[in-house]
Amino acid sequence: MTVTKTPAAVGWEKYSWMWQGYHIRYTVVGTGQPLLLLHGFGASIGHWRKNIPVLAAQGYQVYAIDLLGFGDSDKPALDYSLHLWQELLCDFISDRIQQPTVFVGNSIGALLSLMMAADYPEHTAGVVLINAAGGLNHRPQELNLPLRVVMGTFSKVTQAPVIGPMVFHQIRQRHRIRRTLYQVYANPEAVTEELVDLLYQPSCHEGAQKVFASILNAPAGPHPSELLPQVDCPMLVLWGEDDPWTPISGSAIYQKLAQEKDAVDFFSIPQAGHCPHDEQPDTVNGYIVDWLAAHFA
Repeated sequence: MTVTKTPAAVGWEKYSWMWQGYHIRYTVVGTGQPLLLLHGFGASIGHWRKNIPVLAAQGYQVYAIDLLGFGDSDKPALDYSLHLWQELLCDFISDRIQQPTVFVGNSIGALLSLMMAADYPEHTAGVVLINAAGGLNHRPQELNLPLRVVMGTFSKVTQAPVIGPMVFHQIRQRHRIRRTLYQVYANPEAVTEELVDLLYQPSCHEGAQKVFASILNAPAGPHPSELLPQVDCPMLVLWGEDDPWTPISGSAIYQKLAQEKDAVDFFSIPQAGHCPHDEQPDTVNGYIVDWLAAHFA
């Protein structure tokens, strides 16, 4: 593995793209084979700040996008779903990138990447999955009965006209965001004020509460086991070993696939949680750069 050091933080220009009447924020840096970076729940373009400059410097055209409802993109009151974002991505590829793309996703962004590879192979050159989510939400059968009742009640509360905004206001407080990050990041030093602010600021935007409530009540979407048999492109799977949200035990399906297929590579990352691209960017960047060189040089 080539360890590619992350440079000092640099700014990049952000652009606005109109999709179905909504402003979608994105950035693009570099030239070459296009990559599209897809963030996870509650995150945004900024979550890739330690990856974009490295990948662009290696000769790739790196796009990153704020999905509708997140970051600096518009936050309309809609019924959000993985399929809504998949439609957005298809149109973005067709309108902005205009050639097969390598999708690099974390969490639900990884599941979206897998959906694109399965359903739209003409748009997909390859996929990099980082701690891939099993669904947008837990499926009822995945939870024991007490937790199923608790989660179901909480999801309904978030939609209540009066109580919902109050609950959201409490959840989005900086100290609560920080506490959550300490739970899902293995390295507490990676939980910086910059990171907390990246998650906090979009939560203050108009419409953020309704987006939150909609997503919590959205369908889980397709399971990776349904998608993987349809994927026929190079795949790199990276997994933080200390992730409590998508435990590494859930990566067994990918590890088995890597043993069976030469086009699939799997690497676990010790001392990393749910977002190893942010916790251990040098390690993650190194794996991605090596994999890209092997398949897209």
